[in-house]
Amino acid sequence: QVQLVESGGGLVQAGGSLRLSCAASGGTVRDSVMGWFRQAPGKEREFVAAIWSGGRTYYAVSVKGRFTISRDNAKITAYLQMNSLKPEDTAVYYCAAHLRDYSAYVARTAYDYWGQGTQVTVSS
Repeated sequence: QVQLVESGGGLVQAGGSLRLSCAASGGTVRDSVMGWFRQAPGKEREFVAAIWSGGRTYYAVSVKGRFTISRDNAKITAYLQMNSLKPEDTAVYYCAAHLRDYSAYVARTAYDYWGQGTQVTVSS
């Protein structure tokens, strides 16, 4: 059974930075696509970023240039470095792994495994 555990969330002022981590264990996700999604209160869970095992990355337009996704394949851990944070970035951030359809990386239904989420709050 694959487990994904996020960490690194918290409260930060606008313009600040946070680094989220997602550690995977218990299964063969070492070579799978890993992604980050977020869900703000009253909104749908939305795609933030994804990274292939070889390092290819994709970003949502709203975070491109401010967020950076990376991974350590040896540790089976994905990271999300978030800079220049804005109040609208406030959400619960979720890690996802094992993308079934490589063309559907922005769809939350395309991933098999999810973490429990970590809260990110950006104050103005």
